[in-house]
Amino acid sequence: MYLDSEKKKEIFAKHGGKAENTGSPEGQIALFTYRISHLTEHLKKNRKDYRTQRGLQLLVGKRRKLLDYLKAKDIERYRAIVKELGLRR
Repeated sequence: MYLDSEKKKEIFAKHGGKAENTGSPEGQIALFTYRISHLTEHLKKNRKDYRTQRGLQLLVGKRRKLLDYLKAKDIERYRAIVKELGLRR
């Protein structure tokens, strides 16, 4: 499986502060970004997989909402996570 518990802990430790801090917006955004990149690669090979395409669109929307929340709460944390993940904004 592409996303096991060890990979999740690594992502949350790197972006969320601690591996146990799974609720931080930065950690959630990083996890969504990892999943989005995986699904994007899948869709490049499987163009007609419409269920995955819908799942990807939902993930992008969730990430967008979290980024908007973080931007409203703390602009410096928002700028840091966008720069760290290399997101276009």
